[in-house]
Amino acid sequence: MSVTLSLIAANVLISLVTLYAAPKLFEKFMMIPYRVVREKSWYELVSSGFVHAGIGHLFLNMFVLFFFGLVLEREIGQGHFLALYFTGLIVSSLPSLVRHKDNPEFATVGASGAVESVLFGYILLFPLDPIYIMFIPFGIPSIIFGILFLAYSVYASKGEGRINHEAHIAGAVWGLLYLIIFVPNTVDKFLSVFGLL
Repeated sequence: MSVTLSLIAANVLISLVTLYAAPKLFEKFMMIPYRVVREKSWYELVSSGFVHAGIGHLFLNMFVLFFFGLVLEREIGQGHFLALYFTGLIVSSLPSLVRHKDNPEFATVGASGAVESVLFGYILLFPLDPIYIMFIPFGIPSIIFGILFLAYSVYASKGEGRINHEAHIAGAVWGLLYLIIFVPNTVDKFLSVFGLL
């Protein structure tokens, strides 16, 4: 079975159970940096990626994972894809862990960091493929979408809000770095798309 589909199934199952049947498990799975540092509950860097704040949050993450994950998994192989996803969860949690380690009120949930790793891995391998966004009647080259997304995330991260833009940025950057460092021929493939190789 596809790793992407297995991850989606796990996310849906765990998210629905923790949202509607086991709220105490939701509390245990979320990442609270203050608690992680003091209680050494490092598992939260991964477990928080399998619980979501609501159905909309879950749907958006799984929608993106479905459409970009299947293609990327096929391109880099199941082993690399699984490693990218789980390291993406951990790496994308680190900025929040460092920034909020002394704030007992801060908590974060969701697979967004890992999903951004997958999305930006896709962008690196398919930079000119179009990405379609609601209400825009034409596709945007994925590399342009990636640049705009990162620029917006950096800008938005300077304010306060419920969206963890730091996780998005860290996950996106890790998606690029993972493929460049660990997946052979990534840079050659990227350059060849632009006729530079």
